[in-house]
Amino acid sequence: MKFKADINIMPLKELLDPQGKTVGKNMGNIGITGIENVRIGKHIELLIEANDEAAAKEKLETACKKLLCNVVMESYSYTLSPA
Repeated sequence: MKFKADINIMPLKELLDPQGKTVGKNMGNIGITGIENVRIGKHIELLIEANDEAAAKEKLETACKKLLCNVVMESYSYTLSPA
């Protein structure tokens, strides 16, 4: 059975996000106002082959913790649905 995962990875709120800070600062330079606290992260989509949802979740958690996300500096969340 295949499952589709949508993963969002963001810098931890306690850490400075220099990329987000730069984008937020430059919005005013191009005439975009009223936007603050810009944070930039990653979005990853993937398909997982697994016998059931529990097995798919286990594979997804392992992939996030060991490869996709630096858990020291980032947090992640995901949705998992049948593909």
